[in-house]
Amino acid sequence: MGSTPTATAAPTTAELMEALAAVGAAYFQDFAGAAARHGLSSSQAKALGAVHEPVPMRALAGRLGCDASNVTGIVDRLEALGLAHREAAAGDRRVKIVVITEQGREILALIRAEMARTHQAFDAMSEEQRVALYSICHQVLPVLTGRPAA
Repeated sequence: MGSTPTATAAPTTAELMEALAAVGAAYFQDFAGAAARHGLSSSQAKALGAVHEPVPMRALAGRLGCDASNVTGIVDRLEALGLAHREAAAGDRRVKIVVITEQGREILALIRAEMARTHQAFDAMSEEQRVALYSICHQVLPVLTGRPAA
């Protein structure tokens, strides 16, 4: 990561971008390691997290930032493991909806629980820092994703 801003100087946009990228990369490494311990690729585990409610295959591709054809292989593997399944959409049987299974929810919970470095980092924060970080994330995320705030 680049230089650390002094206590009196606010970080530049470039410094904030570098810090956010470094945090995201470290989080992803922790997540990918936990997923691998359960026999999943990071993409498969990320897909489990993206189907907290039933979602069409094309929308899942958007959430994962990949091509719809890539999602087919990801969901095939999750189905083979009993972690998700496909259903035909009620209004259009050509549209396939991905649904996480109870076993998929359990594996996802285990992956998140096993992210030791992430837990260590967040557990070291005060309640005030956690509230501030959560608030900042919810302020920045809608702008970065182009989606309205929840």
